[in-house]
Amino acid sequence: MTEKLYYQDVDQKEFATHGIYQKQDEDGNCFVVLSETYFYPTGGGQPHDTGTLNGVAVTNVEEIDGEIRHYVEEKLDQIEEIKGIIDWNRRFDHMQQHSGQHILTAAFVELFGFETVSFHLGQETATIDITTNALTEDILQKVEQRANEIIHENHPIETKWVTREEALQYKLRKKLSVTENIRLVIIPDYDYNGCGGTHPTSTGQVSSLKILDWEKQKDKARVQFICGNRVLKHLHFKHTTTTELSRMLSVPEGELPMATNKLLETNKVLGKTIDELREELLQYEANELIASKVALNGEKMVVQLFQNRTIQELQKLARLLTNQVEKINVFFVTDNGEQLQFVCLRDKEASVNMKIVVQQILPLIEGKGGGNETAAQGGGKAVITGEELLNQIKNIVGELAV
Repeated sequence: MTEKLYYQDVDQKEFATHGIYQKQDEDGNCFVVLSETYFYPTGGGQPHDTGTLNGVAVTNVEEIDGEIRHYVEEKLDQIEEIKGIIDWNRRFDHMQQHSGQHILTAAFVELFGFETVSFHLGQETATIDITTNALTEDILQKVEQRANEIIHENHPIETKWVTREEALQYKLRKKLSVTENIRLVIIPDYDYNGCGGTHPTSTGQVSSLKILDWEKQKDKARVQFICGNRVLKHLHFKHTTTTELSRMLSVPEGELPMATNKLLETNKVLGKTIDELREELLQYEANELIASKVALNGEKMVVQLFQNRTIQELQKLARLLTNQVEKINVFFVTDNGEQLQFVCLRDKEASVNMKIVVQQILPLIEGKGGGNETAAQGGGKAVITGEELLNQIKNIVGELAV
């Protein structure tokens, strides 16, 4: 069953009607079908309206099997008399973005011959995909300027229901996707397009259009833009952000890029210095650990328990030892709270099979890990203490060395 659609009447925020029936879909979601509706269902790249029916929130509107379903938060007490209220802020925002899309699309065609193949209206921004992947800043600037000229000239935006034969009398921007119930959205002498979406009555109501960014999509380009009140919201965010950055860096807004670049260069130098100091500290730590080595059946062994160290850092520290001392076996355990991790490493002249060591200690901590005869690592739950795990490693190594 198809209702009469009145969502094109842009000034209608409230309406009275009656319901045909209300049901639940296969997922248990309640919906109402009305005799007529001003709610726009999702379609044509434009999201659905929201609002209320008899005070109950409408959360989604979809056209399914020829009927428009108004999904509601809860079942309506009665559907004989229904008062519908459109969330007008959401509706008008969608009207601005959708009409802005028509204007922007027409500008790309007029200036460069790039056609739009898809449109998506998101919560924060809108996008169009156009038939090129070689945009430049100059192209975007010219298109944006032309679109805003059309907006500020305040052309009327007309809608007209026509037959297919009548539609073909207009210079349509793209081929029609339907053969009957054709609705044209017209900006006289600028853009003629078949469209079922919501639009204001003039381009001036779009207010303004700003292209934000673009990216390649194979052989096409996806252009991101905003219109109307979204431009003001975006400007407010950018202004607040730049003002705060200007205060934090103690420079005028115009000098923010230069100050930021200087700060990044300084951080890069400091980061390099920190890395060098960390290497020196690790080498110092390695020297102390080498001094603590013990004998192991003609070889050497270092065992050490750490707190809250990364396994990557322990691997690097272990390599410093094996690179400096021949026939050395290194066993590190780090206690990271709820987790124990370990590193086992030997130089090529030592003989302890690290793979066997790991296989025997992993079950003790319900852990995972692996490696080979010379290097292995892993981790698991702290079901025993780090000291106990280290002692178990010593016992296993002692048995292997016999």
